[in-house]
Amino acid sequence: MNKKTETISNSGLTERQKTVHLRRLAEYRDLELRPSPRLHTLFIEMTEKCNEHCRHCGSWCGDYKEKHPTTTAEIKGFLDQIKQDFDVKEIRLCITGGEPLLRPDFFEIVYYAKSLGFGWGMTSNGTLITPEVAKKLYLAGMRTVSISVDGLKETHEWFRQAPRYDATIQGVKNLLAYPFDHVQITTVVHGRNINELEEMYQQFSALGIRSWRVINIEPMGRAKDQPELLLTPDQLKQMFSFIREKRNAGPMEVTYGCSHYLGTEFERELRPWYFICGAGVYTASMTAGGDFVSCLDLERRPELVEGNVRTDRFKDVWEKKYRIFRTDWRKVGKCAECEHYRFCAGDSFHSWDFDKMEPILCLKGILFE
Repeated sequence: MNKKTETISNSGLTERQKTVHLRRLAEYRDLELRPSPRLHTLFIEMTEKCNEHCRHCGSWCGDYKEKHPTTTAEIKGFLDQIKQDFDVKEIRLCITGGEPLLRPDFFEIVYYAKSLGFGWGMTSNGTLITPEVAKKLYLAGMRTVSISVDGLKETHEWFRQAPRYDATIQGVKNLLAYPFDHVQITTVVHGRNINELEEMYQQFSALGIRSWRVINIEPMGRAKDQPELLLTPDQLKQMFSFIREKRNAGPMEVTYGCSHYLGTEFERELRPWYFICGAGVYTASMTAGGDFVSCLDLERRPELVEGNVRTDRFKDVWEKKYRIFRTDWRKVGKCAECEHYRFCAGDSFHSWDFDKMEPILCLKGILFE
């Protein structure tokens, strides 16, 4: 880490101030949030179908035919229930996949969500966003969108195993023609694109992007079988230092994703909030098959399925289940003895090894001691 990066403070906070804030957040998590969870983010996985075959996909999208996919009526009925049981103004509805635009009734569903008063956003690979589709998304009330670009052209197409980089970039351009609240690019940093970050920064800035979300590849999904893609400790430090240096360096904000406790030196320097895993306390999801789960990034395990749209009312599930996310059961092994546990509470649920009962990736020893 060079001296220039060491002196950058994006938050204006000292480590002592951050420690005070983190203690308060831990108290809030334990005494208020876990006893009374507050649904803020609701994901709907439209489909497991995808026109790309990403080497890191945690959901293994595109590898199989969907079994018992949700119907149009089931998704609309689910939205009706949310409207009846929650304040939709306090919920961010996130549409995702697979590639959500592959679902034939996509626009019927999102127009219906708009009619109910939902503000909604989408994650997409961008390849299907023609000028006509961009206009329809705007008219359907989409407020935010995140498009995946995982390297310069050759690297992106290798990583996604699809020759569609140009279509993705054109999709971004088509979106920028409309006044959406937020058009963001998300990049998964891996062993083959980490040295392309500076050039990507220049290209995305030139496109007119105002938000670039940079996240590290995680040892999950297909990436588990390709360890050469995972970042070394030095590469992780390189990525985090890059984000800190570029965070507010120009009109395009560079930010880290929601994953991982970063230690007091890096917390609030890479993103505008302190780490807290929202799975099951702020965040819930419905899979393409109608299962109620927490975060869609979590491993698909039977014990993490809380209910199903065909048999359960989501409000009852939210209030009575999700217990695994609302207790300190992960305070075991190394985590039990770690002084940082009070702040991270076991770190991100999606990077927890439920068999070994330990984090798959922890940044202690990399970013902090």
